[in-house]
Amino acid sequence: MAEKPVILIVDDESGHADVLAEALSNSGGETIAVYDARNALELLSTRHIDIVITDLNLHNDKINGVDILKAAKEQNPDSDVILITAYATIDTCKEALRHGASDYLVKPIDIDQLRAMVEKLLKKFLAAGTASKNKNGFFFNGVMGQSSSMQSVFAVLKRVSPTNITVLIEGESGTGKELLAQAIHNNSLRKNNAFKPINCAGLTESLLESELFGHAKGAFTGATEARKGLFEVADKGTLFLDEIGDMPLTMQAKLLRVLEDGIIVPVGSNKSTVVDVRVISATNHNLASLVEKEKFRQDLYFRIKGVSVTVPALRDRTQDIANLVDYFLAQAAKELGRQKKSISENAINILMTYNWPGNIRQLRNCVRTMTVMSDAEKLDVKDIPTEIYQVRQIAGQVAPLGSVSLNDIERQAIIDTLAKVSNNREKAAKLLGIGERTLYRKLKEYDIEI
Repeated sequence: MAEKPVILIVDDESGHADVLAEALSNSGGETIAVYDARNALELLSTRHIDIVITDLNLHNDKINGVDILKAAKEQNPDSDVILITAYATIDTCKEALRHGASDYLVKPIDIDQLRAMVEKLLKKFLAAGTASKNKNGFFFNGVMGQSSSMQSVFAVLKRVSPTNITVLIEGESGTGKELLAQAIHNNSLRKNNAFKPINCAGLTESLLESELFGHAKGAFTGATEARKGLFEVADKGTLFLDEIGDMPLTMQAKLLRVLEDGIIVPVGSNKSTVVDVRVISATNHNLASLVEKEKFRQDLYFRIKGVSVTVPALRDRTQDIANLVDYFLAQAAKELGRQKKSISENAINILMTYNWPGNIRQLRNCVRTMTVMSDAEKLDVKDIPTEIYQVRQIAGQVAPLGSVSLNDIERQAIIDTLAKVSNNREKAAKLLGIGERTLYRKLKEYDIEI
């Protein structure tokens, strides 16, 4: 299980910080109350803090709430800060937002309003899989997932990241394998050195060899100067070999030699170079099957598979879709320079029933398209791309309609819909276009247990 996000409350007025900490004690985060500005700065320098709630005017001649905000952002750029002020002037609000505050509150504090703000921010952290830990903890920037399948992936990555063991990431295209590789690197002892990715698919053997090992001047036509390969560039860092299952067999032998002895020889050169590189590989193939077919070397397979992890397809973790959509809406707004849009529950429910053959990459493109094409502040069913909504409507019609009864079709539709929404009757009823009472009656009629 991920540890709780940390909420730091800074208020030097007697009892105020404790009152706020008590009010947020059931929020799902770890609350820390601090009564001195200097102590707050010291804590920010020693712990990873996710949310800071600080009074703007602290009784310190040299430190105020904006200084706390700046320190929080310097230590953790992803942190959120809520400033508390006695005067909600336009200038005060502008100053808070200009310095990176997520929001502000006016005294006297409305506890329900504070709880709502914190709940919203905590959802963001949980969705991103960035639950707070100390500075030696594990953070998955940009990698989402509260589903049990993704939490299992995170547990493996947390254990292997501090080591130098090779890692093999398997999964369908578009599931975010490179993001996971980057997360492993960012949480390793090599994080201050290079992370270099290369896609092994679509490159000729000679080009791939040159890209990985480098080449000497005059090694081939067009080699007008010597060039370092990625192994040398990534020395003391991490090399990510994407789609390694498509690597030619002869290159597999050369790669194995480098992984065994840590020595590279650039193309057209007799000079060898010792390198210290951690290798993370990824594939959308079943490498074990390719080994059986003699299309992938068994010795290389065992060498790169120090630890293996399989990233689940998006259709197998639909409970993560709502959080992913929210994240991509924020991304799209930032890219386009627009205000972030919201999305209706009905639209989310429909997105959850689609099978997403392109996985997270397809979902991200879908959300970006919806953001660009809609003028509304809140996206709805009508904004979902036609190919996704129409495919959802006809999905499952694999048998000729005349071969099954209407009752069978209706029963299967109910079962499929319930499965997609984790047996949530309210959501299922909305998707099916019937009332909850009607759904309840049909569950009994068709003897469907949930």
